[in-house]
Amino acid sequence: MPLDPQAQALLAAMEAQGAPDMSQLSVSQARDMANSFREMQGDLVQVASVGDRTVPGPDGSLPVRIYTPHGSPRGAIVYFHGGGWVIGNIEVVDAPCRALADATGCVVVSAQYRLAPESAYPAAAEDCYAVTSWVAEHLGELGTEPAGIVVAGDSAGGNLAAVVALMARDRGGPEIALQALIYPATDLQSMDTESYRDNGEGYLLTAASMRWFRDHYIPDESRRGEPYASPARAGDLSGLPPAFIATMEFDPLRDDGERYGELLQKAGGQATVKRYDGQIHGLFWLCAMCDRYGVLVEDLAREIKAALG
Repeated sequence: MPLDPQAQALLAAMEAQGAPDMSQLSVSQARDMANSFREMQGDLVQVASVGDRTVPGPDGSLPVRIYTPHGSPRGAIVYFHGGGWVIGNIEVVDAPCRALADATGCVVVSAQYRLAPESAYPAAAEDCYAVTSWVAEHLGELGTEPAGIVVAGDSAGGNLAAVVALMARDRGGPEIALQALIYPATDLQSMDTESYRDNGEGYLLTAASMRWFRDHYIPDESRRGEPYASPARAGDLSGLPPAFIATMEFDPLRDDGERYGELLQKAGGQATVKRYDGQIHGLFWLCAMCDRYGVLVEDLAREIKAALG
């Protein structure tokens, strides 16, 4: 399918503005660029309440933002933002997390994990596991029925959600009802798939940027194939929660997500993989720019509601 016209218009506008590739920027410059995505998200969905607090982490307190929907919340979603483990924050995903809370009727807890290069692997993964464990222990305080927990995230956050699911299995909990992975990075060792080769330039996220992110997150090359870095390289993927995996046609990470779904299925698990034709990486951050964003939120809501009963 051809590139979606709205995505094409966005890419053309960025090219006209001379937007540099992330890999050509300093970390601070890249973080500033990530914050500019908030301008592409339109009006905020109104939920019953939004509150900031901190929860205990493995190396100090971790900020979280809690979104409570209208009505009687059922279950909780722990959300991990994207940004290559280097950029992004809970502010950048404020708009989509509001939409997710509203569409699902779940409490959404958006986690601000430690970023690289200041805190390299496995800091982000351990932080995300800590937040998930805290949510599991405080469902009553969060005002939700104990229907279950979903871990979710986009891009690097999708990687972290998959890793948290592995950690929860390996460490005896908490129990997770669904892993909702939006264009996740699942193999940080090879980074050499057909989608990396075909979509590595010109579609917002580049192959060069992914390697720049990976090198900041895991500077030790010998650790890039570890399961908590590259879940697709875990020797055993059995006993994991069901997965919903969203991939984008024109995305270097497309094959990462689709192959991970196949690996989960081969291990006896449940995995639904949906490719969004004509779309580019970053759709979940482009609330007001691409109509297909609404379809993605609807699909996530349907899968999450089904997993939570």
